[in-house]
Amino acid sequence: MAREKFQTLTEQMFYVLLCLREECCGMDLMTRIGEVTGGRVSVGPGTLYNLLDQFAAEGCIVETKCEGRRRSYRLTLRGEELLRGEMDRLTAQMNDYQRLLGGGETPCKLSDGN
Repeated sequence: MAREKFQTLTEQMFYVLLCLREECCGMDLMTRIGEVTGGRVSVGPGTLYNLLDQFAAEGCIVETKCEGRRRSYRLTLRGEELLRGEMDRLTAQMNDYQRLLGGGETPCKLSDGN
């Protein structure tokens, strides 16, 4: 059975969407991802522009400005839902880990839409 596109996100995908909650162009997006993650995650230009094209084709982001070669993007409602779904999936994994190895407590709460 084929896996649905974007069923799970890579770290790079996750941070592209997360950082596009505010309008941003590609070069600034690469910088912002590095800042948000303390340099732990980096996205090169080839990967970034490939992801931007894929996310735009799926309606997860929308181009907001085009000034020459500089294009800016912003997350759409579909992108927000994808990001929230990934956060919920990761939170469930953390909760499973805590429950099995951390004494049975569930430290993380799944999102409630806020």
